[in-house]
Amino acid sequence: MPREYDEKRDFVRISVDCAINFKEDDSDDFTEGRMVNLSGRGMLFTAEYGIPIDTRMEVKINPEKDITPPLHARIRVVRMEKNRKGTGYYIGAIIQEMLDD
Repeated sequence: MPREYDEKRDFVRISVDCAINFKEDDSDDFTEGRMVNLSGRGMLFTAEYGIPIDTRMEVKINPEKDITPPLHARIRVVRMEKNRKGTGYYIGAIIQEMLDD
């Protein structure tokens, strides 16, 4: 059955513009970035610094609107790309585990 949307991925990506807090598994300190998009399996966000591929991290997203539930998950970085239009990096990650708050 052909898909009715342009992107031929397993999950549709939705644009999300809100803060994301992230930390590497071996760190206690969260850093703030900005969400770009989210799907059922992964996410893309911006960070001020590059994060190496295969880095395992914990993320927390608390959307600014109450109609969207928060997200707390463990992820693995699969892509890092310098932002050509500004500063920082785009970080692509796979969601590996949903965590309870």
